Amino acid sequence: MTAHSTLHAPMAMGVTSAAAWLLIACLWLVYIAGVWRTRRQKPWPRWRMLLFTLGCATLVAAFMPSLMHAAHQDVRWHMVQHLLLGMFAPLGLVFAAPMTLLLRNLPPGGARRLVRFLGTWPVRVLTHPVTALIFDIGGMYLLYMTPLYAQSLTTPWLANVLHLHFVLSGTLFTWAIAGPDPAPHRPGWRMRMGVLIVAMAAHATLGKLLYAFGFPRGTGAGLEELQQAAMWMYYWGDLAEAALVVALMLAWLRRRQRMARHLNAASLDTHTG
Repeated sequence: MTAHSTLHAPMAMGVTSAAAWLLIACLWLVYIAGVWRTRRQKPWPRWRMLLFTLGCATLVAAFMPSLMHAAHQDVRWHMVQHLLLGMFAPLGLVFAAPMTLLLRNLPPGGARRLVRFLGTWPVRVLTHPVTALIFDIGGMYLLYMTPLYAQSLTTPWLANVLHLHFVLSGTLFTWAIAGPDPAPHRPGWRMRMGVLIVAMAAHATLGKLLYAFGFPRGTGAGLEELQQAAMWMYYWGDLAEAALVVALMLAWLRRRQRMARHLNAASLDTHTG
């Protein structure tokens, strides 16, 4: 038990949890409604529905009042919440292909306007893998290597902003690296793999810094507690990043297979012509 164990009233945490659960439930219902509408005309993979459900369930678990309370008492449980919000939940949410589902449900004019908006330069810059890397991994360095984390323990609105940042930055990075939704301006797989390797190295380095030097400071936590949190971040983060590597390589393999089929079809047309 650390010195900040009495901060953040349980009632306030309960309100935050209820609001988060309500928003998550709305997102899940919107996705399921989109699937139901789409499947009246064209099949939608059940495994994508399962992935979105698992992603939402992971968010629900991360916002459980008991976990939120423990996360404000113990940096190890904060790290668990961080991993759930920023690394594991985005895997399910992104690989459920919500943007593809949205485009299928929009009228043609609305779909074209959305595609044009996604192609504008601000969106292209924001969704570039390098930008996503800075937003995601850079945000972690800013949080844990400065007094920002300690400040969030006494500032409820800042803690909520950090939770939102974990979800948004993790989702953005996952989508930028290996998202299944169509993105005409997305860099090639070599660029994305290079950024992912840099992210993995930066994440591992941060874990080692936290372990070696006892960051984050000013929390009242003991060195053993901080080192255990750093170890959880290091090893469980590797697992989420390994899933991204597999997803990116599978996407590359599918692209190669499509190209081979097209070449074979073109060759067949040439011979028959």
